[in-house]
Amino acid sequence: MTDNNIEKVLIIGSGPAGWTAALYTARATLTPLVYEGSAPNLPGGQLMITSDVENYPGFPEGVLGPELMEKFKAQAERFGARVVTENIASVDFNQRPFVATSESGTEIKAHTVIIATGANAKLLGIDKEKEIIASGAGVSACATCDGAFYKDVDVAVVGGGDSAMEEANFLTRYAKSVTIIHRREGFRASKIMVDRAQNNPKIKWELNQEVAELLTEKQGIMNNDTLVAVKTKNTQTGEEKEIPFQGLFVAIGHSPTTGLFKDYLSFDDKGYIKTLGQSAKTEIEGVFACGDVQDSYYRQAITASGSGCMAAIDAERYLEGKGL
Repeated sequence: MTDNNIEKVLIIGSGPAGWTAALYTARATLTPLVYEGSAPNLPGGQLMITSDVENYPGFPEGVLGPELMEKFKAQAERFGARVVTENIASVDFNQRPFVATSESGTEIKAHTVIIATGANAKLLGIDKEKEIIASGAGVSACATCDGAFYKDVDVAVVGGGDSAMEEANFLTRYAKSVTIIHRREGFRASKIMVDRAQNNPKIKWELNQEVAELLTEKQGIMNNDTLVAVKTKNTQTGEEKEIPFQGLFVAIGHSPTTGLFKDYLSFDDKGYIKTLGQSAKTEIEGVFACGDVQDSYYRQAITASGSGCMAAIDAERYLEGKGL
């Protein structure tokens, strides 16, 4: 540590936002300290359970999510970022310098804190779901990320909100058909989004249905469990049926990882950290937020990286302005 054991920059979280913030602050000779997280939080963020990433610039042949995050981390470390593979258990933003305490009890004092704790897609919680997502073999929580892998096949979207309708419409660019599976007949989605989906000839409907089981076969050179069908259960009668699908997109919402900060920061109506204007600044001077923890709309690796850059520059300018 520097300045009587006070860090200039503490970054909580990793992923594209955290590593980019670390890279920029490290190159600015601020020697950031990164607490990248550990189980159950995922060091490297959601890309650590993503297989092929084809839409990140600079990788024309695509890149595996974990490989991309390793490159991000290595680049930040090259310029002096220090990394601890541990979770932060608590923070105190009422003190200056700020104080954070790790799960092992280490106390960290810092002049600035960059929050990059991300958000997790809500999943169905059924057998094989996480394994299939990790292998990229038929289940996804991001149509924008993975839709292009499902050209000319039948896919389904689970959900009844605006995100589900938006993802279903997006997937019709690629898929032969898209079926929306929803546990009720009514929708949380706005009328305009429902109307748009209902007017799309490639979208089908399975209402009063919930996904009960993922049916798979061993396929590919890795012999992975690959989705071939979905077993649904009628929420009114309990009747079950099997529907063949090569892809299932879970669109039931995201949960930003904000529990540490609930006593200090303001959140929008979806629970994401509010930032000020076109910046990464929060309402507390010296505390910044970037990536999916403050972005409920785009949720892409490239936009998370961009906001990580913003947070780093905002932190650098704050420290300079304070003579730190």
